[in-house]
Amino acid sequence: MTNQKTIAVEVVYALPHEQRLISMLVEPGTTALQALALSGIPKEYPEVDPQTVKLGIFGQALGTKGLAVASEYVLQPGDRVEVYRPLIADPKEARKQRAEKAKRQARESGAE
Repeated sequence: MTNQKTIAVEVVYALPHEQRLISMLVEPGTTALQALALSGIPKEYPEVDPQTVKLGIFGQALGTKGLAVASEYVLQPGDRVEVYRPLIADPKEARKQRAEKAKRQARESGAE
């Protein structure tokens, strides 16, 4: 087994107008939540509250599907910690509204 002193990971935060990717070296045993703090993202973006923010690894939300929660998930070399923003609209409701709009438009265009 190799005795690694640090591992390479990334922490990413995407906004509609900006994407922030921070590549960093951390000690083995570092958790996703610790990497977030080390990245400086919570200081740079005050809306990112480490106590309530949702995190994921390569599109898989931590604390779901058998993954440990962010404070317990130990990073592996090459992991990308993703900082998730809260949804501004319910996806099911948005799909329902789009379907209703399409039906209205179809009725209106058929009535002409």
